[in-house]
Amino acid sequence: MKKAVIATGGKQYLVAEGETLEVELLKQEGKTATFVPLLVIDGDKTTVGTPEVSGVKVSVDIVEEDVKADKVTAIRYKPKKRVRKVRGHRQRHTLIKIKKIA
Repeated sequence: MKKAVIATGGKQYLVAEGETLEVELLKQEGKTATFVPLLVIDGDKTTVGTPEVSGVKVSVDIVEEDVKADKVTAIRYKPKKRVRKVRGHRQRHTLIKIKKIA
């Protein structure tokens, strides 16, 4: 079974074929995307890129765009000073399915 490490959204993910993954929002047109892997594991053989592995592509299908994560609230509170600030944020993600590592 082939596995690869891809980088997107400032993070690195270990992926395998057929896997579904939630990554940072992709600015991608269409329903497919490709990534160049940083590392490829094929059974006992491991290929490390400098910085990317040449000649190998990871093809993905975009299952769903603009999926919102759970809300994260940041609270700033100072007792006896009348300072109360609440901010909320919902990160947007893209749901992808790994089609092929070739």
